[in-house]
Amino acid sequence: MRAVVTRVKEASVTIGGAVNGQIGQGFLVLLGVGPQDTPAQADKMADKICGLRIFEDENEKMNLNLEAVGGSLLVVSQFTLYADTKSRRPGFTGAAKPDTAIPLYERFMAECRRRGFPVAHGEFGADMQVYSQNDGPVTIWLDTDAM
Repeated sequence: MRAVVTRVKEASVTIGGAVNGQIGQGFLVLLGVGPQDTPAQADKMADKICGLRIFEDENEKMNLNLEAVGGSLLVVSQFTLYADTKSRRPGFTGAAKPDTAIPLYERFMAECRRRGFPVAHGEFGADMQVYSQNDGPVTIWLDTDAM
């Protein structure tokens, strides 16, 4: 499982001209699922992201997590995180098929909610427009294979 986590002041996702999800301060999470990913990896990714200490404390050090700042998550499915870029036209056969990816995407969000965080989201497989006001900017790339 792969994720790009951006610290944001606000973020939203629009589908068909209507806002589907939006948050204030928190994380915009672009989440990709690979074909070999498991529920345990979804849980591990949720644990890592929910605990990331990338908000500044009173000394301007990245020391605070999402809970400390009362933050939320906006989660957007992102199969392109598994792009094969050996050629100029990316291939996406490295991404999980929907029957595998959707349950793990939903499990990730459920695990974040279980930890007490508000979670807004896009719609799996939809054409989405994502807006974010990045804070910092601070962007972290995570891969469960490297954790």
